Amino acid sequence: MAIYAVGDIQGCHVELVQLLEKLRFDPATDTLWLVGDLVNRGPGSLQVLRLVKSLGDSAITVLGNHDLHLLAVAEGVARLHRGDTLDEILAAPDRDELLDWLRHQRLLHAAEGHVLVHAGLLPGWTVEQAASLAGEVETALRGDDYVDFLAHMYGNKPTAWDDGLEGYKRLRVITNALTRMRICTADGEMEFDFKAEQHKIPAGYLPWFDVAGRASCETTVVFGHWSALGLMVKNNAIALDSGCLWGGPLTAIRLPDRAVIQVASGISSVAKHW
Repeated sequence: MAIYAVGDIQGCHVELVQLLEKLRFDPATDTLWLVGDLVNRGPGSLQVLRLVKSLGDSAITVLGNHDLHLLAVAEGVARLHRGDTLDEILAAPDRDELLDWLRHQRLLHAAEGHVLVHAGLLPGWTVEQAASLAGEVETALRGDDYVDFLAHMYGNKPTAWDDGLEGYKRLRVITNALTRMRICTADGEMEFDFKAEQHKIPAGYLPWFDVAGRASCETTVVFGHWSALGLMVKNNAIALDSGCLWGGPLTAIRLPDRAVIQVASGISSVAKHW
């Protein structure tokens, strides 16, 4: 029995199948932890959704920003962006079933001494607090008025957490931290335009996982989202977005022994990261 955490797939279906074959993944005994962004930009988003859904309880996925974007576009509260590859999902006969399944996935999963999340945890959040706050967004996504949540989800403000936040501002900060954050100040103020390599981080900011005294530092956070960061394995933080979409490998890490398994991308390398 093994747990394999896998980085951002983003519609790279061929590579996902190859990775599962290389892992000799057995859904009867093994478990996949997927860091989110199952879809978009790559050529096989529909096939990825169908495959992951078919794995049932042997696949645990948290939602990424591209997954939430798909849900918002499907409900008509957001527009497709240049480079989006979501049309095949939106036109699929099983569209509604797939989108309903996606809407009921988690934003955070904590087990086995690890926390699975797409982007990160604000430095002031304990694991228990982050899990509780993620649950608030999950409840909104699964509720009857989920379209209203999706319509108010977008925006960069507020940029920092405050226990007194209410309503959609509260849900937006939680969603942004868990699905969009890469860097923040030591006080936890987030910045969302930065997508580059660590050495290009603007003054006054640092990677969320390097903030001194981070409240979740006793637990290993497994995340993706930051393709320019690449594979990073630290004692209390594992980054798995190695940029398969941009020509890098698709990466899995076996927990807890941290064996790294990769397959090469079939997509030509490009310079831009998302």
